[in-house]
Formats: sequence, structure tokens, C-alpha cells
Amino acid sequence: MLERLFNLKEHNTDTRTEIIAGITTFMTMSYIIFVQPAVLGAAGMDPGAVMVATCISAALGTVLMGLMTNYPIALAPGMGENFYFTYIVVLTLGYSWQITLGAVFISGVAFILLSTVGLREKLITILPGCLKNSIPVGIGLLIALVGLEWSGIVVGHPVTYVTLGDITSTPTLLSILGLLVMAILFALRIKGAILIGFLVTAVSGMIIGLIEFKGVFAAPPSLDATLFKLEIPDVFANPELLTVIFIFLFLDLFDTVGTLIGVSEPAGLMKNGKLPKARQALLSDAISTTAGALLGTSTVTAYIESTTGISAGGKTGLTSIVVALLFILAIFINPIVQMIGAGHVVGGITLYPVIAPALIIIGVMMFKNIVNIDWEDYTESVPAFLTLLMMPLAFSITEGISFGVISYVLLKVVSGKGRKIHWLLYLIAALFIARYIWLK
Repeated sequence: MLERLFNLKEHNTDTRTEIIAGITTFMTMSYIIFVQPAVLGAAGMDPGAVMVATCISAALGTVLMGLMTNYPIALAPGMGENFYFTYIVVLTLGYSWQITLGAVFISGVAFILLSTVGLREKLITILPGCLKNSIPVGIGLLIALVGLEWSGIVVGHPVTYVTLGDITSTPTLLSILGLLVMAILFALRIKGAILIGFLVTAVSGMIIGLIEFKGVFAAPPSLDATLFKLEIPDVFANPELLTVIFIFLFLDLFDTVGTLIGVSEPAGLMKNGKLPKARQALLSDAISTTAGALLGTSTVTAYIESTTGISAGGKTGLTSIVVALLFILAIFINPIVQMIGAGHVVGGITLYPVIAPALIIIGVMMFKNIVNIDWEDYTESVPAFLTLLMMPLAFSITEGISFGVISYVLLKVVSGKGRKIHWLLYLIAALFIARYIWLK
């Protein structure tokens, strides 16, 4: 049956190799099981329900990817999208998490339509390379900033806005230990570095009495707190929500496409520079995003960590099926999730000493795209710089993209290169400018 479904012999692989590859991919991306409840929990959502929704949506998306494309690519709620969900839409703009889930659902439906009618290629091609490369860097900086805050390494200051925190406090020292462990494991190229770092940090916290051991296995938490709790927003009554939906769609589209390209090249999936089943791959992402919103989690997207499973020999969708099964089994380890995601109040600030190091490391992982920016061409480098700088400083992915698009169009026009810009990008820039006028 496995041979019939996945054509193992044709791809020069076997069941054992695919299983090992699936385990490898899961180990490298399983940090989302622990991070997602903490991030969406800050938006007021039930962490246990979020954990279950995360695992189910990841399993669904990964199964769809495996069966629809036969690619060894795994999906889960994306880093960046989850921070936009909590820290921008809920905590900054003031929308409820229920309405925000509704915005994610609408973006997923729009993604499904784009994936079926072929407009996605047009949206991908109009965005300049400098912005494609600077957006993930900016998101990485924003995530790393949250990690530094959650660890207590960086704290607020009335004059300089941020400053060094009390690095001698026990939770902060524990975070620094976790950061060093993860960094060393990455330097040694050990698979599952973040997961191992979680466990080492959590065990160290238990030894010093900071973290309470709550067991390993338990019945899955109830989904009732988030299941079908989304509220479809009235975008006509509040046009600002159109921007929110657009950013969710925008992030998912380019995150998924960038990951598919990054994974497909080393896996040998590209044929004549094209991914044969790109439409099915994008559709599996879009379907799992809408399902995730119904379950109670943020945007689902393809994970670049799939390359670790490919490096271990994974070549078919069987690798994806193994990852999906492991996500389902992970539902039963909620006690570990609670220990790793536990918060500790220090000086009136809640710190997350086990989760925080992973966010800093993820920021490092997302920073590598900076080398692809042409820093000698100021019509490219200035928009890229504004994009990646504004995201952490304005604490907003939206503002980073907005500053980047507007400055790109302006600089290209004044330098006589305006004809090379697609009219859709002019429209997007105009909408961003109108948004600032309207907000004022």
C-alpha cells in the first residue's frame, strides 16, 4: 500500500528511510508545540486548547501535503504569523482573538481561491526581491526582541526605551543557559537542537526548583475553549481589518512560497526551474489555515525545517505522514508543554525562561536572507533596511511592510525606474499611504 501511495522504489527510497526522515523533521520543528500556546496564550486564548489545535492543524496540513503532492514537506502554524496575531492585531490594535481568528479564516479562504485560479503567481512576482528577503529578516528581529524580553535580558527603560535587564535573576540565568545550549547544538549541527534545548533548560529549572514537574503524559486538553469560536469580522464597518486580512494572506503566501522553493531545490523536486505540484502544495497550506482558524490557531504554513528530513533521506510524502502521526501523538504530552511554557513573574514582568531562548535562535535562523539584498543599490537597500528595522522598532510587521513598499515605489520613481514596477505594487503603496491618512 505504501509503495502504491508514495512510489518509494521510483524515488529510490524505502519505508525505514522515510520514517527516520519524518522523525528528524518532527524533532526540528516540534518547538512550535511549546511556543504556540505561549504566544497565543498572551492573546487570552486557552493554552491547552491552542496546543491541541496546533497539533491537529499541523497534522492535517502535513497529511494533505503528503497525499496531494507526495513531497516530504511538513506544515504547522507559522512563526511570524503567530506574533502578528497576538502582538499586533490583538494586543496593539485591540481586536479580540475571536475576531482575529475570523481574519485568519478569511485569509485562508482567499488563499484557497488564489491557489485555484492561478493569481498567486502574479502576487508573488510583483513583490521585489529586496522586500522578499528583508521581510523574514524583520520578522526574525521582532521574534528575537520578544525572546530577549521574555528572558529578561532586555527590559523597558523610560529614557532609552530598552536596556539590559537583571541578568543575575534566576529565570534570566536559566534563559541564558538555554540559549547557550541551543547555540552549541546548532553549531555542532545536531538535529532537534531546539527541542533538546527545551528539555535541558526545563530539567535544569526543575533541579533548581524554578519549574515544577507535572508529569509526561496525560489525556489531551479540551478544544472547547477555541473550537469554532472565531467571529467573522465586518470589514465594511471597520476597513482597518482589510489590512489585517491582507497581511495575514501576504505573510502566508510568501512564507509558503519561499519555503517551497527553499525545500524543493535541495530535494530535487524542481523541474526546469518550476515546482510541478506547486498548486496542490499551496492548496494544502490554504486548507489547513482555514481549518486551523476553525480549531483555534493562527496561520498554518510550510516549514523550512523540512530540509532536515530531506537531508536524512526523505524523498516522498511518507515522510510527511510520519511527521503528521507524531504531531497527533504529541497531543498527549500536555504536562511537558505546561512545564516548558510556564511563566515566572520578576519585578512585575512575566518571564518565560524555557521558551525565550528558542525565540532568539529562531531570529538567528530567519536573519540569513539579509545576504541576498543588494546593498549597493540604494533603491533596493533603503526599502529593505526600513522594512527590517521598522518591524522590531515599531513592533509591527504591518508597518515594516508598509514603509518598505512605499519607499521602494518612491525611490524607483524618482530614479527613473518607475516603469519596471507592476501597477499592483503602485496600488498597494497607495493603499498603505491612504491608511496612514485615514489613521491620522
